[in-house]
Amino acid sequence: MKTVAMIPARMGSQRLKKKNLAPLAGQPLITHAIEKCKSTQCFDEIYINSENTEFAKFADEYGVNFYQRPEQLGNSVATSEEFVYDFLKNVECDLLIQVHSIAPLLTAEEVKSFAETFIASDADVMLSCIEDQIEVAYKDKPVNFTFSEKTNSQDLHPIQRVTWSITGWRAQSYIDAVESGNIGTYNGKIQFYPVGAVSGHVIKTQEDLDIAEALLKALSSSKNA
Repeated sequence: MKTVAMIPARMGSQRLKKKNLAPLAGQPLITHAIEKCKSTQCFDEIYINSENTEFAKFADEYGVNFYQRPEQLGNSVATSEEFVYDFLKNVECDLLIQVHSIAPLLTAEEVKSFAETFIASDADVMLSCIEDQIEVAYKDKPVNFTFSEKTNSQDLHPIQRVTWSITGWRAQSYIDAVESGNIGTYNGKIQFYPVGAVSGHVIKTQEDLDIAEALLKALSSSKNA
């Protein structure tokens, strides 16, 4: 069974310009993701997936593959549903694990554990999530609690907030879903994989990047204490 890691890296981000190249701890976000994937030693192949060839130099430097998606799949309206399908139609694999460079605090150990769990499962999709054990409402209606009584937070069923820091798909079921007019991202048997709040922190803005930098420094300090 061939398992491929894919690191998406669109150049044209809007809220944080060229965010995949933004520096964290002195190195671009994209390289954090590459190093994590390589260190797990559980992938048959690792790809950077981008419309922009500027990312090819990182693939060459780290000895991984570069897949150049069509230009139109790198603009602000293109969806992950589209570029994942494009990738799967052009890169042979059985399982695809997407590792986002914009979730740099996800550890190599978590990437390895996620991959091993997905490989051993019969899931078609595995979504990383943060389990929040707190009262949550949607459109003014309670989701995991009731207005008729007060429940202690520790007794609540946690909600599963999808993070997209790491995601797994079974290649053929994704392709089949899209080609039958359904959604590949959510198809077949879906399982959730919990990660910590720090690991699930995703960078979309400069503020998110600043928070990640502060968290990384705090984590380093606690390890050295």
